[in-house]
Amino acid sequence: MSGLGVWINAIWILLFAIFDAALSNYSEDQCSWRGSGLSQQQGSVEQISLHCSEGTLDWLYPKGALRLTLSPRLPSVAVGPGGSSSGLITACVKPSEQFHGAQLYLERDGVLELLVGDRLESSPPPRVRCFSRLPGERVALFMQATPHQDISRRIASFRYELRGDWTAHLSLDSNPISSEDACRPCNNTEILMAVCTSDFVVRGNIRSVEEDENLRAAVIKVSATRVFRQKYALFTGNSRLTSKGEIRTLLQCGVKPGSGSFLFTGRVHFGEAWLGCAPRYKDFQRAYTIAKAAQQIPCELPVD
Repeated sequence: MSGLGVWINAIWILLFAIFDAALSNYSEDQCSWRGSGLSQQQGSVEQISLHCSEGTLDWLYPKGALRLTLSPRLPSVAVGPGGSSSGLITACVKPSEQFHGAQLYLERDGVLELLVGDRLESSPPPRVRCFSRLPGERVALFMQATPHQDISRRIASFRYELRGDWTAHLSLDSNPISSEDACRPCNNTEILMAVCTSDFVVRGNIRSVEEDENLRAAVIKVSATRVFRQKYALFTGNSRLTSKGEIRTLLQCGVKPGSGSFLFTGRVHFGEAWLGCAPRYKDFQRAYTIAKAAQQIPCELPVD
């Protein structure tokens, strides 16, 4: 009976390998890739190219290595919320909480820099890592499988995002930009541009602020009295008058609960709202009225 069980188990392993070999190189679109290391030769490097500003990579049973080039079809000029453009592209990768079986490196001009190491079962979830690329700079992601006797439960998976230079303000890397640069208040020009370019523009009040030590972020609980625009369903609720949502910002900015109405703007980063410019609403109204009278507003907003 034990011999029969071993034979059946061997058949299942063979079928599983064939199934996973069929998955290798599978890509539903040019944004994401899903494949298996079971079809790769030991020591081989599979070349992958994706052409979207965001997507996922799932490498089942890692073996050998992958080299991933990201060539998103972004506008020729990357414009930040202040209207400035440097051509700088910032990329962030968010490993899955169960990232196992491989190490992820940034390959810049042939030099490797470790972004995400292989995890032990007891290790905390890996952090988001961000890096920037200048126009014409050769950058790729290199994933190398780590040797394991049992690869059956190993999956190296992550999400990625590529944006213009505004993403630098959302960096959750171990070496974020200075708090002075990230936390300074926006000037009137930046506020008016943020209204036009942000993923969400919301008027509301701060209900509370909570600290997320693992994320190294402050989570701002917002009651939104008016949602001018939102790219995703970030602010929702049963009431016709108010919606509720959360906005994150860097912990070192020291955001505290405050009374009064604010205009919250910002970007969506891996499905979460991150704060950009957030003036008091009366200050935004004043800046908007002056700019409109001078015919210098970049876009219209129905201001009360």
